[in-house]
Amino acid sequence: MLDMDVIYREYADSVFRFLMTLCREECTAEELTQETFYQAVRSAHKYDGTCKVSTWLCQIAKHLWYQELDKRKRKGTSMLEESMVSDKAGPEDELCIREEKMDVFKKVHILDETAKEVVLLRITGAFSFREIGEIFGKNENWARVTFYRAKQKIVKGR
Repeated sequence: MLDMDVIYREYADSVFRFLMTLCREECTAEELTQETFYQAVRSAHKYDGTCKVSTWLCQIAKHLWYQELDKRKRKGTSMLEESMVSDKAGPEDELCIREEKMDVFKKVHILDETAKEVVLLRITGAFSFREIGEIFGKNENWARVTFYRAKQKIVKGR
């Protein structure tokens, strides 16, 4: 069972900022944030845990924003701009990617120093295994094996 009071305190600001990126209107973002949590309380029993709570809330917020756009379109109160509704990856997708990156880097951070450095050189510095081997005074195969073992530790969560 979800404790909505704790969830509200933890995620209200994130949902508000997400909605601000969509609507660019503080008043509307505040209203939609409140509506998002109202809808979340009403549908908490449907939350199955397959995604993060923040992702679930942003999905609710996004759908509420789309409903708001439909209302505005019908009433003619706002001109719909191409930038308001986009086919590219939405902010909720970007939020998920950012959270996943954060999780990976937290796991990299707990690796031993050599493994951590090899992983960071490989994924952020875009160095080849041959170049990483040269940096450490080892061969390319050593760099590959070290990277592979570190990756296995990250996947297993150790």
